[in-house]
Amino acid sequence: MLTLLLESSPAVNKSCWFTIFTLLTLSCLQQVNAEENAKPSSQQKATNASTKAFDFAQLDVRARELSQKPYKSDDGDLPDVFAQLSPEQYRNIHYREDRLVWHEEGLPFQLALNHRGYIYKDRVFVNTVEKGQVNRIAYAPELFDFGQLSVMGAMSTDPGFSGLSVRYPLKRDQHFDEITLFLGASYFKAMGLGQVQGLSARALAIDTGMNKAEEFPVFREFWVERPDSEATELVVYALLDSVSLTGAYRFVIQPGIDLHIDVQSKLYLRQAVDRLGIAPLTSMFLHGENTESFKDDYRPEVHDSDGLLMARHNGEMIWRPLNNPRQLRISVFKDTSPRGLGLLTRDRNFDHYQDPEAHYQTRPSAWVEPLGEWGPGSVYLLEIPSDAEKYDNIASFWVPDHGTARGKSLTYNYRLHFQSSEPLSGHNGRVMATRISHVAVEGDAHARRVQVDFTGDRLSLLSPEARIEADVGASSGTVQDTEIRKIAENGYWRLSFTLIPEKDKDPVELRAALRNGKDVLTETWLYQWNQK
Repeated sequence: MLTLLLESSPAVNKSCWFTIFTLLTLSCLQQVNAEENAKPSSQQKATNASTKAFDFAQLDVRARELSQKPYKSDDGDLPDVFAQLSPEQYRNIHYREDRLVWHEEGLPFQLALNHRGYIYKDRVFVNTVEKGQVNRIAYAPELFDFGQLSVMGAMSTDPGFSGLSVRYPLKRDQHFDEITLFLGASYFKAMGLGQVQGLSARALAIDTGMNKAEEFPVFREFWVERPDSEATELVVYALLDSVSLTGAYRFVIQPGIDLHIDVQSKLYLRQAVDRLGIAPLTSMFLHGENTESFKDDYRPEVHDSDGLLMARHNGEMIWRPLNNPRQLRISVFKDTSPRGLGLLTRDRNFDHYQDPEAHYQTRPSAWVEPLGEWGPGSVYLLEIPSDAEKYDNIASFWVPDHGTARGKSLTYNYRLHFQSSEPLSGHNGRVMATRISHVAVEGDAHARRVQVDFTGDRLSLLSPEARIEADVGASSGTVQDTEIRKIAENGYWRLSFTLIPEKDKDPVELRAALRNGKDVLTETWLYQWNQK
């Protein structure tokens, strides 16, 4: 503009030129200032970012940014009175029922916070999210009932929280049952109607069962969306942090007779991981009907789960009974994009447990239903020797074949079912019991008689004279004296056979299924038997 004005006005004197130049300069500066004012400042940008509605995308960015920084634990500054608690003392610290989050609003979901202490030393921040805005729940001693524990003088610092519990009225409107508990590392438990706490799920298992220390990722922070008054599901977000990786998680909790949790996860690798366990489950098996050694216990069976069930991509169902071995056992089952896997409790008969306090017959099964294609990989089953029911000695998880190199990002989505019924209805006959005992065979002191009971709607309709055949195989040794018969008392079909093991061939992998001609009637029973 200035150039054009000068060229079109050659007769204007110098004072006019100065005046014109000054006015034009001021005009340009005003235009520049107006444009700059229209742009948000760095402070305004920060404010806009903080007021943006919280969602999974925000959490994803935070997890990715955190993965670029070194891991730093947050398990210090815990007063001795809490750090040195016994299990019993810790269990006696209760979140006050009248201080439950959303208690005064009378919402269908309410939250309780867990105190730091005992083995739960990692600090966990908990936030609520209302209309996209985040509000952190502040620690206060009056939130808790400490029972007989003296905490005077221990509150000079903020001890903080270690986890959270979700409450929901499963039975009646005024009684809020605990349906989900996030406590310890990345562990969480869930229960449906009539179920009690049993096995645990985890966000991830890192280097589990290897000849080096296992790594335990932790949930650093939670965000819980405020439900409306008619809500039937609750959304919980969680930030995962560990030496090797970070992760963004979204849980949609759907309570009912069976409880379902939709899990969305995005992982960012800080460093390579040798064995990355996806959708891990952790349980306990002390002894059951397949235990051969004598147990000095009035209870016939003691376990949270009694078998691993797998639904292979080709439709085959595999049942692997659990055991309490003399030494660590790791079983690996190859597959591509499995339809499901889980640790189940099939035995729901109280008479088989005889424990009116532990209620093992009401412990939930946990079934992992992959959402999307998981690709090639393996189901891992770990069975660890144990001498007490307080130890979780069973673990299962999916290990992908693809690499887990530093800087890589991974996405896994799945649905978790905590239930008392079978996860897949309509499939073939299922295994209900496995029993193994010594049998007298001349010249072989290690011979075993194996009995496997199958049941199912289709099997129960078959007459005892039906033409049922068995496919039985062993990785070593000899299988003989195979028999199949229907048990009149319960309608089960019992497969029996004798195993003559081969010397120095340990362990023996056993496999069996029932069929009628080419028609397979049952899932595949797998078992690992050891002479030693």
